[in-house]
Amino acid sequence: MTTQAKGTFTVSAWDENTYEELENGGKLTKAHVTVGLDGDLRGDGGWEAVMCYRADGTAAFTGYQHTTGTLGGRRGGFVLRADGTFSDGQARTYWQVVDGSATGELEGLRGSGTAVTTGATGGDFTFEYELA
Repeated sequence: MTTQAKGTFTVSAWDENTYEELENGGKLTKAHVTVGLDGDLRGDGGWEAVMCYRADGTAAFTGYQHTTGTLGGRRGGFVLRADGTFSDGQARTYWQVVDGSATGELEGLRGSGTAVTTGATGGDFTFEYELA
């Protein structure tokens, strides 16, 4: 049975560095981002990302986020593949649990979701999941 978790996230740290400037005015960057999660999923996440900024300021990104906390009353950790876009001042991220990455009471977790910024330091998430 699929369960839906909703909540908010807050960015507590963002360390981003450019590793290549592109000829068209864009750039490639790497970032380490620390987030706190509150709601039906409570915990902390560390996201390692690579980003491609276009000359117009929009971006595409991908990375992995290790999340630890409590989901559905169970404690553990798991890894999310987090892909997304940034445009018009808003980041939209699509989450997918990496198969076999869940630990503790969350072992066997499967799921996917979205996270959307609603302000400068955070936003809302929705996560559809199944626990074995």
